[in-house]
Amino acid sequence: MPAAKESPATAVERALGILEAVSRRPRGLSNSEISRKLAIPKSSASYILRALQRRGYLHRNAEDGKYRMGLKVLDLGHGVAMGLDLREIARPILQDLVRHVNLTAHLAILENGEAVYIERVEAPGFIRMNTWVGRRMYIHATSIGKALAAGLSREELDAILSGHGLVKRTPKTITQRARFLKELGHVRTQGYAMDDEENSIGVRCIGAPVYNAEGRVEAAVGVSGTVAMVNAQTLPKFIDAVKEAARRISAKLGYSTHSPRH
Repeated sequence: MPAAKESPATAVERALGILEAVSRRPRGLSNSEISRKLAIPKSSASYILRALQRRGYLHRNAEDGKYRMGLKVLDLGHGVAMGLDLREIARPILQDLVRHVNLTAHLAILENGEAVYIERVEAPGFIRMNTWVGRRMYIHATSIGKALAAGLSREELDAILSGHGLVKRTPKTITQRARFLKELGHVRTQGYAMDDEENSIGVRCIGAPVYNAEGRVEAAVGVSGTVAMVNAQTLPKFIDAVKEAARRISAKLGYSTHSPRH
């Protein structure tokens, strides 16, 4: 077989070159185009292409015979993104968010059915939010919790609610399952979640989901302020800022508008 005469290093270089070339052509490349573009013998290119296709890194379109990127590449991207420190990625973006809205910002993940703060950037001034890194929050009573919950399957959500319930934190807390499910529908449609004094009286919060390269909710970003600070006039600005921060963190994790969303 012609490719067998190549050194392992040459075969690897050619395989990586093929992946890079195909990744830059959304419409794909044929065997002949790859051979010509990379100056690889057609028989060698064919051998490498078949190997990459078998492993799921490339997909061959049956109609035009062109090779496009396969879904296996998403696994690699996810592994790289998760190998990075999520807090390190998010912190400068949270700092920008705080400078823009002058509210305390948080980053949270879902752990054992609860929203857990893993990063916090406090707003300047005399008003302090009763939050800290490591604090655990109910998913039904907080904006970040709702943002995280909106990415769960019905089975996952039912398991959490069965274990943790819908505890009444304030008179405004959602304690009916049907109403909470409806609320999550709004979160998915709007792209953000609200906590209107549902966890603490006098405090309003806005949260938005952060997606990874696979289109799954990886974390949530949110801001918190007093009801005087987060009001009808300021709310649109804060919502846009939180969604933009979530979008920027998602992009750092490899998410794009072309990524599948679960």
